[in-house]
Amino acid sequence: MDSVVRNEKNTAREAAREAARVAPRYRRRAAVGSLVGGLVLAGGAVLLWVPGEGPERGAAAPAAGARAGAAVGAGVPAALPGLAELIGERESRVREHPRDAASWAVLGAAYVEQGRRTARADVLYPKAERALRTSLKVRPQGNAEALDGLAALANARRDFPAALKWAQAAHQASPARWTTYGQLVDAYTGLGDHKKARTALERLRKLRSGPAVLARAAGVYWEQGLREDAQAALADAAAGASSPAEEAAWLERGGRLAFERGERESALRHFRAALRLDPDQRAARAGQGRALAALGRTAPAVTAYRTALAGQPLPQYALELGELYESLGRGREAREQYALLRERVRRDAAGGVDGELVLGLFEADHGDPASAVRRLRAEWERQPGSAVADALGWALHRAGADQEALKYATTATDRVHGGAVLSASYSYHRGMIERALERTANARRHLAEALRLNPYFSPLHARTARAALAGLGEVPDEPLPES
Repeated sequence: MDSVVRNEKNTAREAAREAARVAPRYRRRAAVGSLVGGLVLAGGAVLLWVPGEGPERGAAAPAAGARAGAAVGAGVPAALPGLAELIGERESRVREHPRDAASWAVLGAAYVEQGRRTARADVLYPKAERALRTSLKVRPQGNAEALDGLAALANARRDFPAALKWAQAAHQASPARWTTYGQLVDAYTGLGDHKKARTALERLRKLRSGPAVLARAAGVYWEQGLREDAQAALADAAAGASSPAEEAAWLERGGRLAFERGERESALRHFRAALRLDPDQRAARAGQGRALAALGRTAPAVTAYRTALAGQPLPQYALELGELYESLGRGREAREQYALLRERVRRDAAGGVDGELVLGLFEADHGDPASAVRRLRAEWERQPGSAVADALGWALHRAGADQEALKYATTATDRVHGGAVLSASYSYHRGMIERALERTANARRHLAEALRLNPYFSPLHARTARAALAGLGEVPDEPLPES
């Protein structure tokens, strides 16, 4: 285990250095055609691009649209300029050949990825759904590509029951299609079925290896509480990436995990390296804001968050920036961000996105806790994932129903069902609920755990956790319970 941790730290130290060398490396890779498991779109054809069997040395690298097609086909992140080119190509193709089911499926998948990268769900997700359903209408039998795309769209919308339905249909149409298992992993995780998520991952790993699979594995490891394994898997995914945009995405996720471990400097190095590779990586820009705020550099943190919101106005970023403003005593600016959050949730809903989780957390802390409880109860009935259990427990606490709140706070890290995510926020919520119930020893234990996992987990709540823990007295030297 120690060697794994040392390797993670070495990877983080070299992340920024590697980014400076990245351009020549990717030019060499493109010249030999090593776009892993992807698709090259030439004219009306969709051709499989096999590593090591691409153009001869010295041949021109594939165009940006073809590289984006490779990424979309392999289920990995694509660069925004390439996505725009790919979408233009496929839109032209289906206008001329409206019964080209494969092009409709590629177009739909590209819209999903563009919507995810830009947060323009209200425009792009309905277009994605129309394209994918048109593909199914043109070729209703055996169309695993369109079914897989609909599963990806549902996962992007946080509609996990629908994602599971479409992914199961895609699997039935093509049992050996490896990308479908990634959609199953995401759907099962969102539904709180960690055992089935793990089983889907095991089947995926039998079919495929490489960065996309490692990145999926990292998510499952994290949900199981295997934080070092998750970080190592993402480091390997970044090292094996086939494009700057893909590597940037895995570095951003690695930065996110580093931050969740309280490693501010390491997280910042990951985010900066990701941005050098892909300046459009807005998640890395928001992560940069998170890390800078934790380091006490609040002015550049605010700038980073604002830049992220300009290119990818996700409600979560608005919530984080609002809470940063609130921690600085800048109430008017905080309220502006909270208003933006509500507007973005409303706008995203037009694209079919389920924003109840982030809206419920916001209402619990900054709005109407009773409204948060109503929203999150309905969400729990529909898709009882760990994140929803945590949020519902916290909303119930804020509404004064602490006994019921504890049941959900405990479920958020329920080992019985295979989930054991180590989250500072989850531990903080549980500790504060136990404190309200005068379960002092457990409250002390979980508040200490929250600050041990990540002392900087929130500019507002970490401060509250420290004050609450100080009021409970010293932490006894005893192991944490299993549940």
